[in-house]
Amino acid sequence: MSEQYIALFDGGWQAHVDDTALVGGHLAALEGTVLDLGCGPGHWTAYLHSLGVDVTGIDLVPEFIDHARANFPGPAFRLGSMTELDVPDHSVAGVLSWYSTIHLPPQELDHVLTEFRRMLTPSGRLVIGFFDSDDEVAEFDHKILTAYRWPVDEFSARLAKAGFTELQRLQQQFPDRPDRRYAAIAASAT
Repeated sequence: MSEQYIALFDGGWQAHVDDTALVGGHLAALEGTVLDLGCGPGHWTAYLHSLGVDVTGIDLVPEFIDHARANFPGPAFRLGSMTELDVPDHSVAGVLSWYSTIHLPPQELDHVLTEFRRMLTPSGRLVIGFFDSDDEVAEFDHKILTAYRWPVDEFSARLAKAGFTELQRLQQQFPDRPDRRYAAIAASAT
């Protein structure tokens, strides 16, 4: 599926203006390294790099990393998993996790969010995007493997439990998929 996913973003990727405002607004002015965890083919990493951010894209799919390195000179890209990062405590200024946690079973999410918090400096920022749900955590079939929708309030509560304070929330409808909504939260390490 990596080739199909890469093709979705090649040649003219354009994020929603609200998404770029959220991501850039919370991660562009940070002093220090920002990690784009689950960077896919590298489009968000490249966007942050274009804003002057010291950003590294990390993904566990070799084809994504190869594509990103070939198409986006400048930012660093490396192979790795967001669930097994060897990153020192409090060493990262920001984390972008744009749909990279959607395949985590609910019982694994808290551990990953706690790891994100552990890596961040005391004033660090997290921007995280996920599929939105009206009333409960719900699994659904995804082209790659099972994914999960989260009610925004519950996801925010999980962030708070992991040591984050919500700063901004965004909820959108996919224009071409009326059956799918997404949400994003910008949070500060507390």
